[in-house]
Amino acid sequence: MSKFSLAGKNVLITGAGTGIGRAIALEFARLGASVVVNYNSSKEAALEVVKEIEQIGGKAIAFQADVTQEEQVKSLVKASAEFGQGKIDVLVNNAGTLVQRCPIEEMDLSLWYKVMDINLTSTFLVCKHVIPVMKKQKSGRIINMSSMAAHNGGGPGAVAYATSKAAVATFTKGLAKELAPDILVNALAPGIITTRFHDQYTSPEVRAKFQAGIPLGREGKPEEVAGAAVLLATEYGSYITGEMIEVNGGIYMD
Repeated sequence: MSKFSLAGKNVLITGAGTGIGRAIALEFARLGASVVVNYNSSKEAALEVVKEIEQIGGKAIAFQADVTQEEQVKSLVKASAEFGQGKIDVLVNNAGTLVQRCPIEEMDLSLWYKVMDINLTSTFLVCKHVIPVMKKQKSGRIINMSSMAAHNGGGPGAVAYATSKAAVATFTKGLAKELAPDILVNALAPGIITTRFHDQYTSPEVRAKFQAGIPLGREGKPEEVAGAAVLLATEYGSYITGEMIEVNGGIYMD
């Protein structure tokens, strides 16, 4: 069996109805994983992901939960463990968004909190309630979603988003130390990926400017982020923890 196999693994992916989360869900299913497709408002998209997984012979369920709300997270984790016959082998904290572009001087406290809750608090809450399951089974992989913005402060009006994603990166490193050696914790930092995120929040002019600065000469595909997630979730990632993998076509090099 290939070390890239996820056969017999149960995976929970937050925000898995669209974009990068969708791509990760489909790729993990192709490698044999059973997938819990979490969504908040994208019900039809999430059900379509489940349908696609079932069409390739995989197992999946869609589960609605606002992962900024602890009681809903508890229900999500309980259902995910039940789906995996008591196990959650891999958690991908993909839920997150910019919310809106807004300069700090114009940002009210409610918007600041909303950005932090969606991108950071959600990661904390899902980890908090998945960790006991992984500790009981004495194994697990956690993959958090940061961003290139964590390094460069983000584009115009994205300071809060960039700050939340930098916090996710630091949270990942601290949690990796806390949970070693049985549970591995890493992060992905996508650059400019072709998703509805940029369709919604980034103008064509700004996207063209970004693309001109990418050494590979194009935006990334969600499937290319999924490939990095595969590395971290499978046996080939068994000696990687506390790291953040950059998936950005070379636009940012640390």
